Amino acid sequence: MRSVESVVAEAGRGLVGDRYHGTRHRHVTIQSRELLDCGTEELGRQIDSSATRRNITVDAGEIPSRPGDRLSIGDVELEVVRVAAPCRLLDDDIGPGAAAALRRRAGSVCRLLTSGTIHVGDIVEVAAKSSD
Repeated sequence: MRSVESVVAEAGRGLVGDRYHGTRHRHVTIQSRELLDCGTEELGRQIDSSATRRNITVDAGEIPSRPGDRLSIGDVELEVVRVAAPCRLLDDDIGPGAAAALRRRAGSVCRLLTSGTIHVGDIVEVAAKSSD
């Protein structure tokens, strides 16, 4: 994993250069630094954003997690496909208990509805909530 200042997002394909680029639904994974910090408190050790292998980390707030929820990052629109479950390999990479500490905090898997470039610092907005 490496941090970049911007990335090109292609509707229906994913992030250019990502290993999942071109897959049907796993275009983008997004997580919240604020929720990672809650996991850090529970785990008792720092959880680095890159250690979770998510594509995008936002500074604060919860990430929409219900299928059909929509959000935008800058001009790029995304739709939640599913919750991103923490992988058990996190226990190997971060330390024992990491996967449990990130349960319900690991973000969401989204598909890209529009194309554009996502930049560090872009505004993240929840565009629409799915109905109950």
